[in-house]
Amino acid sequence: MLRIAGRVAASFLLLAAPAMAAESPAEMISSFRLKHGEPRVARDATLDRIALEQARAMAARNDLSHEVLGPFIKRVAPARAGRAAENIAYGYESFEKTLGQWIDSSGHRKNLLLPNASRVGIASAKDASGRRMYWAMVIAGDYESKPRKGKKEKEPVVALKQETAPSGRPKGSACRITVLGLCI
Repeated sequence: MLRIAGRVAASFLLLAAPAMAAESPAEMISSFRLKHGEPRVARDATLDRIALEQARAMAARNDLSHEVLGPFIKRVAPARAGRAAENIAYGYESFEKTLGQWIDSSGHRKNLLLPNASRVGIASAKDASGRRMYWAMVIAGDYESKPRKGKKEKEPVVALKQETAPSGRPKGSACRITVLGLCI
């Protein structure tokens, strides 16, 4: 009985080992980036959503295009990133193979190594036939700071100064108002 239990446990461990050893897409990208002197990236829910919308739209239209949902700059705006890039692909079932394709392409490789990137979103979707997988990856960094909840972002203060003489009229004949050192 103990032998059977031991064999079952050993079989389970052997079958589970590849799954436990598999890296996530963000870890695979981070490994590649670290080898090339760039920092790690972490999954980001907003970027995941943007990538998923792109992958689904490409799959629905069977069209590999960065413009399928409109300009990238508008699609990535909700991420509030200072810089961002997108890689798309189709054909491979696994992210590992898709990443390999991107690494072998100079433009995609450049996007993977986006300087100071810290966040990534990755998604895939199959076309209606279920035969073609579409992939989208959005990588971003240099984030703008978000205003705290309940507090308005402060507007810059503009000084407006009006100098008057003791008589009540503006000093000098030409200046009625001085704004930031300009005589108006």
